[in-house]
Amino acid sequence: MTTTRTTTRTIDGTRIARGIRARVAARVGEIAHGGRVPGLATVLVGDDPASAVYVAAKRRAVREAGMRDIHRHLPHSVTRAEVAAAIDALAADPDVSGILLQLPLPPHLDAPALIDRIPPEKDVDGLTTASAGRLARGERGLRPCTPSGVLRILDAESVELRGARVAMVGWGELVGRPLAQLLLRRGATVTVAHEFTADLAAVTRPADIVVVATGVRGLIGPEHVTPGATVIDVGIHRTAQGLAGDVRAAELDGIAGRITPVPGAVGPMTIAMLLVNTLRAAEWGAGREAVPM
Repeated sequence: MTTTRTTTRTIDGTRIARGIRARVAARVGEIAHGGRVPGLATVLVGDDPASAVYVAAKRRAVREAGMRDIHRHLPHSVTRAEVAAAIDALAADPDVSGILLQLPLPPHLDAPALIDRIPPEKDVDGLTTASAGRLARGERGLRPCTPSGVLRILDAESVELRGARVAMVGWGELVGRPLAQLLLRRGATVTVAHEFTADLAAVTRPADIVVVATGVRGLIGPEHVTPGATVIDVGIHRTAQGLAGDVRAAELDGIAGRITPVPGAVGPMTIAMLLVNTLRAAEWGAGREAVPM
């Protein structure tokens, strides 16, 4: 019996993100002629090397887009009250369109309580309780960047969501849960799998789209994917051989119809959507409807 081999397309998320960032920069340039330039405030607590790298990349993207780069670096020993005061000051600053509190925070700080000090209209990460509630109710608000980036990737690739069967592997509050809600609102039928799912392949094999955000390196392989399915890998892991994802991508060559590489897809899109959210927050704050990016 002859087995039909699928031609696998590697999705160029970097190219998609570059286009979004260019449109954001153009819109920021238009705003600069007649109003307040959007500004993103990043708050970094401590000296975690990975967090420092992530914040530096976000700040560089902000400057390249022509936005104000506002940064607060607090020591590891900072108290909860001191972090709260810094967030409150940024919340009251009219030059700050959005506030990003870099996670994870040192263990002695109460991350959820500090995140909830960010006003929802400046919550560019979409992580406050108010933002989550607006998402759940379908109200206007800022959505989490990574789930928004995944949707933009699917749209850029003309992947039909209405009626599609989606396996969302991972139910975290940063990606899995908000993305499942966004996909449902686009008309997809979503099944969420997690660490208690007894037969993971039984969930993922029927899916047209498999999104993986578990933090488990190499969890998904050929046994989990139907030929022609679109696979979005949100995971990222540092290994001796370089960066790897939650998907064994090489083993899916010739099986998946489309697949995102690690790195080069979801990461760049997350930063691009952070810029979109900052611009959107600035436009809403000025009483304007946000221009689609």
